[in-house]
Amino acid sequence: MWPATLLRMRVLLCPDKFAGTLSAPDVAAAVADGWRDVAPGDDLLARPLADGGPGFVDVLAGALGGRRVPVPTVDPLGRPAAGEILLTDAGTAYLESAQACGLHLLTAAERDPKATTSYGLGLLVAAAVEAGARTVVVGLGGSATNDGGAGMLVPLGVTPLDGAGRALPYGGAALAEVAALDGEPRLRGATLVAATDVDNPLLGLHGASSVFGPQKGADRAGVLLLDAALTRWAEVLTERLPGCPSGLGALPGGGAAGGLGAAVLALGGRCESGIGLVTRAVGLDAALDAADLVITGEGSFDHQSLRGKVVAGVAGAARDRGVPCVVLAGRVSTGRREAAAAGVTEAHSLVEHFGGEEHGGVDAAMARPAEGLRALGARLARQWSR
Repeated sequence: MWPATLLRMRVLLCPDKFAGTLSAPDVAAAVADGWRDVAPGDDLLARPLADGGPGFVDVLAGALGGRRVPVPTVDPLGRPAAGEILLTDAGTAYLESAQACGLHLLTAAERDPKATTSYGLGLLVAAAVEAGARTVVVGLGGSATNDGGAGMLVPLGVTPLDGAGRALPYGGAALAEVAALDGEPRLRGATLVAATDVDNPLLGLHGASSVFGPQKGADRAGVLLLDAALTRWAEVLTERLPGCPSGLGALPGGGAAGGLGAAVLALGGRCESGIGLVTRAVGLDAALDAADLVITGEGSFDHQSLRGKVVAGVAGAARDRGVPCVVLAGRVSTGRREAAAAGVTEAHSLVEHFGGEEHGGVDAAMARPAEGLRALGARLARQWSR
């Protein structure tokens, strides 16, 4: 927390990751370096954040400590991938779906939610259960899958079957033929928690397939196929899993990460706000109470940023305290009025810093993000430091 002796200005740095370039701790460090270049006497406090997507485990490990355990897993196409779980003394394990199901693990040509699987996430959950965790918190976000968690259930002891009693192939499309489940969940009494940044249901116009399927590679026909397949999957889960709540397809959060939220709910678990969970872990409220200025950010500050993302949570909390909040992003496309209503005082982008799109700003922002953030940090210090 803040030192007892306050210096000239108290600046709280609490960014999310810049996807594809820098982790949240690296973003905070770059901005802090730039600020100190101009105002070395100011008091900077870094509290990197995550909302359940990539970087979830990194941020929580920095805040909570605990033991990071490597776990071999597989990517959405079944290829070997490196995963890990964070085990705390309190008996809680934290893991992130993106390590096994992440869209960043596939090339653009490989994206096909009809075929991708969440099997690798099941390996991570199983490892956490076998390690003795009483609560398993799964960060959901950035997934390449749309299989409703069907793949995840297999390492946990539940295999989806077709009408002839054969195990289904992996992928969201195969769920159109699901008729039964073989086996029972092996959770050893552990409780599952889905940490998610979205409240979309599993099915329908606002569901997993319709909203997120296209960015994972699904065309219009694919979206309709996947939604129908998940409709059948929800029916089977409700019929065959004793702990599954009724109305599974419409429950908030069920559509997170291609329906992984629904699988957690079907196993008797619950959904929680990813950003809320992280902010409690890092003690963000107390840090906000003492701050003179808050700097947050993410890779793209757009219309989705103000719906449950890190920036929305931070800006709203700063606004409630009357503290100015500055957003730094790779690209900014949110309107000023909309941003201001959410609590954002001003926003700056790396693309514009590097000359704008017409002068190669996008390529420079991707290639030299730390350099750009350091420069923006110095610029903010000149503007805001007392």
